[in-house]
Amino acid sequence: MFDNFLFNVKYGINHVLDINAYDHVLFLIVLTIPYVFKDWKRVLLLVSIFTLGHTLSLVLAAYNVVSVNGQVVEFLIPITILIVALYNVFTAGKGAQKEKIGILFLTSLFFGLVHGLGFAREFKMLLGATDNKLVLLLEFALGIELAQVIIVFIVLFLSYVVQTIFRFTKRDWIMIISAIVVGLVIPMLLNSDFLA
Repeated sequence: MFDNFLFNVKYGINHVLDINAYDHVLFLIVLTIPYVFKDWKRVLLLVSIFTLGHTLSLVLAAYNVVSVNGQVVEFLIPITILIVALYNVFTAGKGAQKEKIGILFLTSLFFGLVHGLGFAREFKMLLGATDNKLVLLLEFALGIELAQVIIVFIVLFLSYVVQTIFRFTKRDWIMIISAIVVGLVIPMLLNSDFLA
């Protein structure tokens, strides 16, 4: 029982930290980069809303409520990353990330749904013929959340070091990282099977 729990949590952690599927990490980077440590509650809320969307779409897929064309989803995932990165570029230094529950929270939820659908096929294989789908989903979601908190902490820590020790302005740091992510995402879009 406990071994299953650990396996499912670890599977969730590995899903986020998989170096071959770094789209999840890129999304977390662009979501987190505008913030500093004192904003940790807001960042945690954004990331948790993303996890909620991700888990919700897995639940819908696991119970065969939704079925989406994999090529479309694999094209939409880099689009979500690109949108957040460009949002950062155009709003860097303008305090747009400080809004109340607004566009960022809704987009985090929606983008979580999209990212979850991207993983639905693989997750269905993990589920196999298990009777306890919901427990497995929750354990997997816990693993995802733990991995995301690790990534968020690393991004916040690097932001602190770069802005404090290397004296980058917050605006420049956001612009540089977001631009790098845009550069990484464009080839993902161009190589998408959806465009082939």
